[in-house]
Amino acid sequence: MYLKLRYLLTQCINDGKYNYVEYDEKAYLPNLKYSINVRNIHGPAVLIDYNHKSRLPVDSVHCVRCLSWPPQAANWSTRHRNYGWPDSATLDHVVSNRCDVVPVAHRQYRHHELIGKFQWRLSFSRAEIVLVNRWMPEQQIVYHLLRYFVKTERLTESADNSAGAGTLNNYHIKSLMLWACELKPRSWWTDNLNLVRVCVELLQTLSVWLTDARCPHYFINNCNLLDNSFSVGSVASKLISIDEECLSAWLINNYIRQCAQLCPVHISRSFNDVSTIKKLQNVFSEIIRWRVNTTISDKWAAVGSAEGAIAVDVPHSSLTVRSCVCLMNGLKKIDQRFCVYFSAVELLHVAHKISSNSFSNDLSDILAVPLGNNVFSRPIRTTELNSSELVELLQKSAVENLTTYRQNVARDFGSVVTIVTTDFEALYAYKRGDYQRCLQLSIQNLHRLIYVGCMHDITTLPEFIQLMDDDIVSLTALTLIVNPKCRDRPNGTCVGQLTLSLYLMTQCQLKLYHSVTSLARTLDYIKVAQRRHPRNCTLDHLTLKWIESKVHRTIFQWI
Repeated sequence: MYLKLRYLLTQCINDGKYNYVEYDEKAYLPNLKYSINVRNIHGPAVLIDYNHKSRLPVDSVHCVRCLSWPPQAANWSTRHRNYGWPDSATLDHVVSNRCDVVPVAHRQYRHHELIGKFQWRLSFSRAEIVLVNRWMPEQQIVYHLLRYFVKTERLTESADNSAGAGTLNNYHIKSLMLWACELKPRSWWTDNLNLVRVCVELLQTLSVWLTDARCPHYFINNCNLLDNSFSVGSVASKLISIDEECLSAWLINNYIRQCAQLCPVHISRSFNDVSTIKKLQNVFSEIIRWRVNTTISDKWAAVGSAEGAIAVDVPHSSLTVRSCVCLMNGLKKIDQRFCVYFSAVELLHVAHKISSNSFSNDLSDILAVPLGNNVFSRPIRTTELNSSELVELLQKSAVENLTTYRQNVARDFGSVVTIVTTDFEALYAYKRGDYQRCLQLSIQNLHRLIYVGCMHDITTLPEFIQLMDDDIVSLTALTLIVNPKCRDRPNGTCVGQLTLSLYLMTQCQLKLYHSVTSLARTLDYIKVAQRRHPRNCTLDHLTLKWIESKVHRTIFQWI
């Protein structure tokens, strides 16, 4: 399809609707996506490789949102369905969510001088996400196995593929699954469950499609995803020959065995003897048990990466009302917790901007964005506050959000990491001079952290370092001087919760003139903490060394 430039649209932030002005020029929107090497382009997507071990490469797809369900798929929601999948609520959801067009020409015209630059393609990714999320676990497993089989056997790289010819791809597998979910009864998937049987039947259906050069589009009527230009003859022949015995043996050797290799040695070695069904079942049970136990650790690692990405990206983004709303909506779809964390980082970012420059209308607009949770504990008028009062209020609100976030992650991940939830409260209490409250919280945190295995940390990026005192700021700068490689690590300038608790406790003890006996006990805690931190935790060791020498000097003076 081609996109004629007819209207200039402006989205309304509050309700998501659009205002429009008619566009008089008779022009078409080109599908030029990026000024990038063509080798990184596949279909409408462009591979963006950050060339950094802490960030995975991503596929980026530019798209234009359709404001209505396309007429090409008009009968999708109304066609007769024998088994009620998708149900009426899902159909309504998909249609109301509409679709997109993406910048890619038809495969046969991509190198055409004119058509290749202006042709676009309908994308139903939004609809597909909704439908895939409605699949039963059995259907999700089958889809995963089919994709793994096709990829591992390299069926997308057909040996009889000639230059420019089409090949089998993952979208054909997704289309096969969507049609199967609609055309097969629920009992076909669940009764006398045999995943191998289901996979074999679907692979043979795919073989018939390939032989007939016919793969019906799931949404668009009379649209064939295969044509005579596709070179898939050898793939069709290979698929039709697959039976349950053949696929079972393949899955044991190429799937289960590969899963076992990811497990600890005692599990992977047990796969050397799977001569009976019972032994194979035992190995498979061990793999599943190990994976279930490690899943929460993997999730925690992902949460830590997300925290780092939010903390790093917000200061480097040109925050606007629109971008804040978009980011919040995106984070909400991933995990509601990240909305709370983003709110806190955003508030600290605005506070940092006000402290560095001054309050502006742009910052006022950002603060006015409804962030989905109560950012302020009470309604405020920013015009009634001077800059210092506003900064204090923003910091207080940020700490409240950070504490809520800590409580959420501690509840869900407490089995794999020890997280104290009041570290930011303690920081804020120290900052405002409430040393008794800070000492109380820090002692509680210290006693919980001093002998545990895995702990969390706090970043000292500019947005967060405003909550800390000048000594921590100086030590952070010294860390970057002593170990410049810290800049290249996501947690390179982080301070552990144990170190921070010890630092705050020591500072409060000195300010409140605690006894020499109390300070001597603190020195013992410092020695334990020093032994517990790896050598590459530069900021932790500098901080611990600083408070250790400060306590020694104080004791010497008092004696």
